[in-house]
Order: sequence, then structure tokens, then C-alpha cells
Amino acid sequence: MTEMLLSRTRLLAARLDGAWVAFAGIALAIALFDTAYLPEALGLTAEAFIATLPFLLFAILAVAYLKATGAETLLGRAFEGRETRMIVMAALLGGLSPFCSCQVIPFIAALLAVGAPLSAVMAFWLSSPLMDPAMFSITTGTLGLDFAIGKTVAAVALGLLGGAVVMALKGSPVFAEPLRERPRTGSCCGGPKKPFQGKPLWRFWGEAARRETFRDTAQENLLFLGKWLLLAYLLEAVMLRYLPAEWIASFLGGDWVQPILLGALVGAPAYLNGYAAVPLVDGLLAQGMAPGAAMSFVVAGGVSCIPAAVAVWALVKPRVFAAYLGFALSGAVLAGLAWSLVA
Repeated sequence: MTEMLLSRTRLLAARLDGAWVAFAGIALAIALFDTAYLPEALGLTAEAFIATLPFLLFAILAVAYLKATGAETLLGRAFEGRETRMIVMAALLGGLSPFCSCQVIPFIAALLAVGAPLSAVMAFWLSSPLMDPAMFSITTGTLGLDFAIGKTVAAVALGLLGGAVVMALKGSPVFAEPLRERPRTGSCCGGPKKPFQGKPLWRFWGEAARRETFRDTAQENLLFLGKWLLLAYLLEAVMLRYLPAEWIASFLGGDWVQPILLGALVGAPAYLNGYAAVPLVDGLLAQGMAPGAAMSFVVAGGVSCIPAAVAVWALVKPRVFAAYLGFALSGAVLAGLAWSLVA
């Protein structure tokens, strides 16, 4: 009887979604300890979500279209030709493509296995987690077009920086024989696949399979983005009420280098999710966070978040992974410093 109960409990825990559980838990905590604030917190959450909804829907439809057309095949072209060109193309496509890091694990593993330069792969890996059409749209709706453009530039620049350094030091022991002996080629977004084959079909609606891909992708992204944004907006409402503005301003405010460094160091472990981070940063800015610290937070957190880091760790040796994290932190600080000068 006890074993059956434990088995059912594990099955239920596996089916529960962490974002929805967290949302319910936070709402319940407010209801228990600050009952009067619950309607206001939920109202602020709904208001912020509705304001972001047009950007959210645009992002969902854009990603679904790119998936249905097979535009992911264009990524393969980034790794053709001269090494310098590969780095530039990989950084650009990584910063603009709508595909998460785990989805390209099989592709990257195959490229490394057949001898594609690590410099171009590193450029793609560094820029890919930071920006995509959905991220750009949601960032624009919450933090403004200027910040979205700034983060996009930072993503591409970080990819170029990492790729250039790896190319310059490719003869060093750090980057020699980068692959693990048996790299994993599975994907946290599904089973092993053979991606990036064929040519894009821009008028996809003539094929039933592609229409199904469009529908499924739109539904999955609506649920995924919706739950994380709702959780993030509720966290923002909690933060605005209970987190003293003076505390944020004292640690992450000001025009010095210290808040930018702290933003990068805090961003690495505290980053929940790229989309959820946008409302949280908006709340931190309202509480006194410096613009440069906000930029360093999202850059460091985006590159070092679990899905992005696992994609790298699964394929390369620890010394290459350490270099990847080093690029993330140093690039985040440089991005924060640059943004503090123009914001």
C-alpha cells in the first residue's frame, strides 16, 4: 500500500508543471500572510500580461511560421566557407534564430564530429540563448525597443568575441580536442532528430504535415511563454511590495562598475528563464537597478542558464565548458559597461 502511494505521488509530481505550481504557491502564500494584497497582486499580474499579449502573440506566430517552413535549415549555412565568415554567420544566426539551445544539440554534435571549427560553434552557442524573435518581441513590450536592440547587439557581439578568441587560441591545450569521447546527442526538447535537412518552404500551408507543425508549435509556445510570463509578473508584483527599493539601489544601483559586476554574478545563478527574466528585470529597474547592471544580468544569466549550459556541457570537455562560462561573464560585464554609456 505504501509503495503504491509513493508511486502515485511520484507520478503526480512528474505531471505537475513547476511554473504553475510556483504560481499557485506564491498566490497561496500571499493569501495566507497578506490577504488584502492578493487581489491587487493578481490584478497587477493580469494587467501586465494583457499589456504584453500583442507582443506575445506576434512572437508565437513568428516562431510557428519559421518552424513550419523549415527555416532551421538556414543554420547549416553558417558553418560553410572560411573560418572568419563562419564565426560572423554563426554569431548572427545564433542571435536571431528562434531555436533553443537543446534543439540544436544533435546538429552541433554532428558538426564538431566532422571537424567544424570550434570557434564558429562557440560563436553560435554564446549568441543563441540570448535572443530570438519571441525574446525580442517580449523584451520590446516590457523593457522597450532600445533595450531589445541593445541585447541583440550584445548577443551577436558576445558570439563574435568568443569565436575570435577561440580562433586565435585554437592551438592551445584549452581548445585542443574539445569533444567528449561519447557526446550526448539527445535533446531536452524531444528525442534525437535529424535537423536542418532540405530547403525552407515559405508557403508551408499547402502541406498537411507543415500545417500541423505550425499549429503544434504555436500551442506549445503559447503554453510555455504564457505560464512563465504569468509567474514572472506575479513575482514582479511581490518584489515591488516586499523588496525594499533602497536595498536594490544600494547594491545594484549607481554608475560604477560594481553594480555591473554584481549583475553578472547574480544573473548566472538567479536566472529562471529567458522570458521570465524580462518582467523581473523590469521590476528591478523600477526599484533602482542600474541599466548597465540590468544588461549584464540578462546576458550572463541567458548564456549560463541551465538549458544553454547543459547543451555545451553535454558535448565538450570541462576546460572548454569553463571557457564558455568565462566568455559569458566577461562578455556580460562588457555589455553592461557599454549599455551604461548609451542608456
